[in-house]
Amino acid sequence: MEFLENLFSKYSQEKMIKWFKQICLAEAISWFFLFTAMIWIRVEPESIFAIIYISTIGSIHGLFFTLYLLFVPSTRKIYSWDDEDSIFALIAAFFPFATIWIDKKLARFDRE
Repeated sequence: MEFLENLFSKYSQEKMIKWFKQICLAEAISWFFLFTAMIWIRVEPESIFAIIYISTIGSIHGLFFTLYLLFVPSTRKIYSWDDEDSIFALIAAFFPFATIWIDKKLARFDRE
């Protein structure tokens, strides 16, 4: 975790928050496209376009998934999340569209 803190320490909190919100949205959108790719590959398993589409979308989703997981520890520090909130944010990466909920509900300064 010290590596991530050193990596992100040169950026302002506002920039980190902006990036985290964009990554949350991008990860959720990529879930949608990955879902469409999974349906397409089931309908037309021999189609070269379906294979290319799922490979491309899968790679893009993997990128956003990894970025989300890398940003959670730094965001934890900014929003002063306790351990329960942090674990919940990490687990949310594994469920479709849950990162939007993290962005809207958990990643706020005026939480109760």
